[in-house]
Amino acid sequence: MSDRLHGSSANILKRPTACGLLWLSLLSPPAMALDITSLWDFGNPTLSEQRFRDALNGASADEALILQTQIARSYGLRNEAERGRALLASISEAAKHASPEVRARYALELGRTWASAAHTPESQTAETRETARRLYTEAFETARDAKLDYLAIDALHMMAFVDTAPEAQLAWDLKALAYMESSPQAEAKRWEGSLRNNIGYALHEQGRYDEAMAQFRLALAAREREGKAERIREAWWMIAWTLRAQGKLDDALAIQLRLASEADAAGKPDPDVFEELELLYRAKGDETRATAYAAKRQAAG
Repeated sequence: MSDRLHGSSANILKRPTACGLLWLSLLSPPAMALDITSLWDFGNPTLSEQRFRDALNGASADEALILQTQIARSYGLRNEAERGRALLASISEAAKHASPEVRARYALELGRTWASAAHTPESQTAETRETARRLYTEAFETARDAKLDYLAIDALHMMAFVDTAPEAQLAWDLKALAYMESSPQAEAKRWEGSLRNNIGYALHEQGRYDEAMAQFRLALAAREREGKAERIREAWWMIAWTLRAQGKLDDALAIQLRLASEADAAGKPDPDVFEELELLYRAKGDETRATAYAAKRQAAG
């Protein structure tokens, strides 16, 4: 599954794993002239970097700068934030005199090198958070003034990596959702699944399971409209995760077993699903099956 690493996802999706929190917000909405989304494979940032480099051939000056911001982002996804900052520093002067989209994306990606889902809590200090806050604010204001709503929403939702208390994250996610709902732009509407997911996650973290479930079901509906099978499975995972928290073990188990079958059929065994099955069987007192799924989780890595 993907994470709130960020963007629409890609920024981006929010869900817990044994290795930390994964967020369903990794996917960025597309640029208006340059289709960034078609070049991204967030599960393979190395491949994405190569696609961006290939797209530099024949790109306009603005497009070349945008592509380089995405290359920098690919470094961040590989835990190479300093390398990303170095690349962004190399285009900083050109970005200052470029289009609002370039300036907004530059600030966004520089902000992501300081605070994002790729950063461990131990790496975050008051200084790094305030640097990210300044950059995300700059990105938001630039995008807002240029009516680049998809980037404005991206910047708002990234503030949840600066203010990480569940209440503060919820406030930022609700602000991003309100911005999305007021926007007439189709690109902005593509944020709904990620934002609903993140709101549900923040509510879940506060123990507000019924409210979280309502948001996760709205996220599922948005994912079904998108028609991407992996995103739909991620939305169902969040629902099953919340059902377990509500004590509805059999309902949660039925969903997770279906997800395990679907993921296996797609050739993508999901360790997060295996982990939930382990926890569910353990809660039901079935240690044999719990142990079997623990082994599957470890094998899937």
